[in-house]
Amino acid sequence: MDLFTHFIVPFAILILLKVKDFNVKDRLSGGFGGISVDFDFILFAIGFLSPELFIFTHRGITHSFVFGLVTAIIFIYIISRPSVYDLINYVIKRDIKVEFNCKSVLLAYFGVLTHLFLDFLTTGGIPLLYPFSLTRFSANLYYYTDLVTTIMALGVLIILYLRLNPKYKKIALTGFLIMLISFGGIRTFEKMDAIESQNLTEGYTQLTAYPTPDMFTWTLVESDGGGRYRVFTYNTLKKVSSNLKEVNNLTIQNGSYESGQKAIEFANTLPEVEKFRWTSPYTAINATKTGSLWNVTYTDFVGNHYGASELSVLVP
Repeated sequence: MDLFTHFIVPFAILILLKVKDFNVKDRLSGGFGGISVDFDFILFAIGFLSPELFIFTHRGITHSFVFGLVTAIIFIYIISRPSVYDLINYVIKRDIKVEFNCKSVLLAYFGVLTHLFLDFLTTGGIPLLYPFSLTRFSANLYYYTDLVTTIMALGVLIILYLRLNPKYKKIALTGFLIMLISFGGIRTFEKMDAIESQNLTEGYTQLTAYPTPDMFTWTLVESDGGGRYRVFTYNTLKKVSSNLKEVNNLTIQNGSYESGQKAIEFANTLPEVEKFRWTSPYTAINATKTGSLWNVTYTDFVGNHYGASELSVLVP
């Protein structure tokens, strides 16, 4: 999901709950918590300079229950500093001062939890249980970003910024939440329809659906459970399949199978390979002997997330 949506959702929920003890600044704490974990781009240099720390990337370490809390605490502390909020207030001409206390941190963490839930709905996944597990979790309902949702979220932010009657702002917030829930419901139905419309044949036993930017078009992956895949797109409105391709999980060329396997085992220990496989739901491997070295190429043949879809390394 986009940054605008991550601010609006917790802010809207806290506004519409009508809790008497919550003032505007309390609700702002929830909104700021919602965007805090996406400032993980600041950590990009760590992952770049030390590839083995690939968890320091976008949708990495901050997108977990534990480090999401740490991020919320740090973020609220920083923006509650007078020099910081004075600068922000001067730029946007609005009072967004928040206090650094237990209440604001808890509300910010509520915003973090809504952020994690929204990103969980999207393709690619997030490491919710880090540092206990590197596993990425995803419901695969939304594409990485949804253009319509982003545009609508930006429109709501503009309405919130303008000096309008509060009732119009509540209407905009309510309408946005209804739209978001409706889109999620449509995508859930369309995903189920895409899966149920297929009949597995030719030894394929497993079927998984991944979203595309179009909520009516899905990437379907059939697997035989042994390293053979069939990938295609399916439009649930037209009931038409296209872009069919068959993929083998492993291909070894110009060398012995045993030597190729050893080269792949070595390549799998490289930090850049670990990161690539961590972000890819499926990875096809092609190992080709070139002289005294093996060219090992990893391909994400679904390619439904940010980042490169192919990586090649040379190993002995």
